[in-house]
Parts: sequence; C-alpha cells; structure tokens
Amino acid sequence: MRIRPAAPGELPALQDVERAAGAPFRDLGMAEIADDDPPALDELERYRAAGRCWVAADERDRPVAYVTAEPVDGALHVEQVSVHPRAARRGVGRALLAHAAGHAREQGLTALTLTTFADVPWNAPYYARLGFRTLTGPDLTPGLRRIRAEEAAHGLDRWPRVCMRLELPHSDGTFGGLS
Repeated sequence: MRIRPAAPGELPALQDVERAAGAPFRDLGMAEIADDDPPALDELERYRAAGRCWVAADERDRPVAYVTAEPVDGALHVEQVSVHPRAARRGVGRALLAHAAGHAREQGLTALTLTTFADVPWNAPYYARLGFRTLTGPDLTPGLRRIRAEEAAHGLDRWPRVCMRLELPHSDGTFGGLS
C-alpha cells in the first residue's frame, strides 16, 4: 500500500470509497449514515488543492482509502478517513493517520483531532487503541465546538459522538499508536 497525495482525476473514486466504507453502518442500524452522500467533488478538491488529501493506493495505484484534514486551533483535524471494505483490517487507516501525523508535525501542529461515533467499533474504540483520547467539554477548542455544532445541524448527534485528540510528537519521536 502506497500513501500519496490524491490526484485531481481520482476524486470520483474517493466518493466511491466513501460510499463503500459507509455501507457497514447499515448493519448497526445507522442507515442514514450508510446512505449519506459522500463529500462533493468541490469539497474534495479544496482539500486536494491545499495538500491535505491523501490516498492509500493499491498495487495498481488505485485509491482504496483516503484521508482529508485541515488545521483547526493548532492541530490537524482529520475531517474524514475512509477505507474501502476490501482493504479493511490491513492497517490502511492507521497508515493514513500516521501520514497525516507526519504532515502535522512538519507544519508545526501539536496534535491530530477528529470527531467520531462513540459506540461504533471501527470509530472511537479504534482511535483509542491508536492513542487518541476523548475530549470533554472544557478540553474542546473553539474550532472543535464549531465542528460539533455543524455535525449536530447535519443530524449526526442522533448517535453519540465524541471529539478525540492525539498529541504530537511524543518525546521518543513516535505518534502514539501510529508508529
């Protein structure tokens, strides 16, 4: 698996990855999430043009996963990480997050942050295993509060959600569970 910047012509493929990655939510009674539209092409292009959209490419150099991120309050906020089910459980998501962490470090950012579903096994419990910690009210930065308000307006609060943070870098040079 090779991690690299997304190419402009691959953005529709990233939408396909998103649709496939969302399908397992249906089995958890979260059909609205499974059926949610993927990010629009112009939104993906905004991340790509800013240099914050990376793909994990298979042996034929086709995207099987992607991550988008943006700086928020001194951290790199992971807006989306999606892995096609055919590439799941192979460390692809972890590799994408490690790549994002390296980018954050190069930019002088202090952490990775994300918002996620609290009770979905491949969401908050997975990120906790990678070293992310759940943030409570007083720990939420203004940017994270804004993101959570946008998510609530989109209806995502129908299921419990949390904000999580992974400090970068550790004194030994590793990135929590991402090393």
